[in-house]
Amino acid sequence: MFFIYGILSTILFIIILPFWLILGMFKPKLVAGFKEKCGFYGEKLPLTLPSPARGEGKRVTLVFYGVSVGEVIAMENLLKKTREIFPETNIILLTGTKTGQEIAQKKFAGTCDLISYFPFDLPFCINNFIKKLKPDAVFIMETELWPNFANIMNKKNIPLFIINGRISDRTYKSYKKLSFFFKPILRKYTNIFTQSKQDNEKLISIGANPETTTIMGNLKFDIKKPDTSNLNFEKSECFGEGKVLIAGSTHSGEDEIILDVFTQLKQEIPDLKLIIASRHPERNENIFALMQQTGFVCSKRSELLHTPHPNPPPRVGREKDLDQPSIILLDTMGELGKFYSVCDVAFIGGSFNKTGGHNPLEATIFNKPVVSGPSVHNFKDIYSILTQGSGEIASVDYSCQNSSLMPRDDVNDAGKVVKTSEELKESIKKLLTDEIFYQKASKDCENVFEENKGALEFVIKVLQSIV
Repeated sequence: MFFIYGILSTILFIIILPFWLILGMFKPKLVAGFKEKCGFYGEKLPLTLPSPARGEGKRVTLVFYGVSVGEVIAMENLLKKTREIFPETNIILLTGTKTGQEIAQKKFAGTCDLISYFPFDLPFCINNFIKKLKPDAVFIMETELWPNFANIMNKKNIPLFIINGRISDRTYKSYKKLSFFFKPILRKYTNIFTQSKQDNEKLISIGANPETTTIMGNLKFDIKKPDTSNLNFEKSECFGEGKVLIAGSTHSGEDEIILDVFTQLKQEIPDLKLIIASRHPERNENIFALMQQTGFVCSKRSELLHTPHPNPPPRVGREKDLDQPSIILLDTMGELGKFYSVCDVAFIGGSFNKTGGHNPLEATIFNKPVVSGPSVHNFKDIYSILTQGSGEIASVDYSCQNSSLMPRDDVNDAGKVVKTSEELKESIKKLLTDEIFYQKASKDCENVFEENKGALEFVIKVLQSIV
């Protein structure tokens, strides 16, 4: 099977190559990293220096592969921990897309010895990859099944692992019908480590070896709370006892949405406060001008640092008798993660445009429910867990608007994905006004971390058995 597949895939590649290269002239991202994907890593190859600990004349080389942005981001703690524990090990991070490559270069340039592209699933590309990088083990994030790659790694006795393995319901249905094809591929992997019991059962039913397929948990949830001891922000002094909504990592166009939602909610929840943190600091002055147009008392975090007890001059408008600000612009660097600890509900930006959202776990780790717009493809699997626990991303459910009704137990309410600004307002309002619903949502945040913890330690133990 693998011999025939290798020949056919190579012939097909040769046939489509001219058309692909021509199309790449108009869409450069299609041919990004083409040379490296063919296995020609050139001068980017990291030095293999002697390792006194092993005495084998070369360092152990570990290769990690995340196809795109979400997978690359999910490996952050793993890569940094690997570098910390195994300082003499070569760490190579490969991606499959240009956007994944850009994120990898930005986040891990100081952590990895080489950041490049994963080879095409063609025999000559894979053999070039092995010859150039000399991997001692390869770790593939989530479930990327490459027949030629798995077969060649197996033949050359190079350990090949799937970590954080998952399979969506839709993909599972397709793979199940073709289990005769996928079973021999899955059996070529040294080990498959899955996120959940459901993922484990799905992969085994397709053909994975039950003896080498194990639940590890979810790396994306294996994070620590930021230290807030030096936050230097007293919520009661700046905001009083009101509810706090935070809009984190907002992009252009989203500030107007959240300010409009806040203005409407303020009419029903008079003591509601808002914190806005832009994804791009250069937009801060424009955002502050938008804030002032609301007529509410506004302040900047940088100013409050020098004035712990704000006492602004008398103002005209809807809050002329209040001293405490209703809206704060978080214009200081590196504090957003800590500020999620002081909010009640978080709106995660980058979700009402085509950005693909930002990491909602920065808020939910403090047991704060999150609400996002419809564009969350960079964190789709995380939102799937936060909104429903399994399966596809859940839409906002307003079937339980009456606070006297108990929330449904079969839905995870740690997060909500909404389509419109009106749904955003209603979802935030429900969390802020329905105490029973809010307590369940907050508890759901805690539960998802409890259910998915331990993944990082699991993989580190696997690395220790190799290094």
